[in-house]
Amino acid sequence: MNKSKTIVLIHGNFVNNQTWTSWKDYYEQKGYTVHTPVNPGHEGNPAELRKTDHPDLAKTNFKAVVDNIAKLIDSLPEKPLVIGHSMAGMAALKLTDLNKVAAAVSIDGAPPKNVFPPFQTLKTVLPAFGFFSGKKNYMGSRKWYDYAFFNTLPEKEKEKMFDLYAVPESFAVSRQLVLDPYSNINFKEAHTPLLFIGGGNDHIFPASLTTTIARKYKDRNSVVDLKVYDEKSHFIAGEPGWEKVADDILDWYEKL
Repeated sequence: MNKSKTIVLIHGNFVNNQTWTSWKDYYEQKGYTVHTPVNPGHEGNPAELRKTDHPDLAKTNFKAVVDNIAKLIDSLPEKPLVIGHSMAGMAALKLTDLNKVAAAVSIDGAPPKNVFPPFQTLKTVLPAFGFFSGKKNYMGSRKWYDYAFFNTLPEKEKEKMFDLYAVPESFAVSRQLVLDPYSNINFKEAHTPLLFIGGGNDHIFPASLTTTIARKYKDRNSVVDLKVYDEKSHFIAGEPGWEKVADDILDWYEKL
């Protein structure tokens, strides 16, 4: 395949694009042009966003995230390698469905509507749906982030990572992922190469779910690969050793 030298890194829920700063620098040093778009309603400094919700956040749903990335991709000179984490792992799959990518990577990715999540996932993310909340958005507590994202980090690092990255999230994104047919994926059609990465210590989307999603793809002539890092949490792209994950992705991509 003709290898694109453009990478788009998409952030997931409960954080913003600042989580990709180190990856952007790392890949640029390897000769790639790297874009780290911010999802609608997530623009700004996380500490400030925790104080005052972005005015566009409550109306941001999953389709708005995908449309925002698709618009960026359409402005680029070539289809990029797209890497998405968590909710954005699912966005990467949707962009693959829409034929927008050269290849895509889903890191600890959310399931599409047509893959039922395990109890572990439902238990962890239920508050983010806001079904029983009078608020417009969800802001996870330190305790929630420590369990859901930072469970492999030392206590002082958990506090530091929360301060650096935690932001409020729109209920509409999670709701659309589980309720709207837009969030289905066509697993039967031919597609560009996909790599699924799972964390064996992920409390939101366990590696078993990542494996299930990867195995749903049926076209035998399309590349679908899977790699699980046994000790990694949902914060796989930010915890120590992220460089190995970043290198493995490029190694996979450059060998296609």
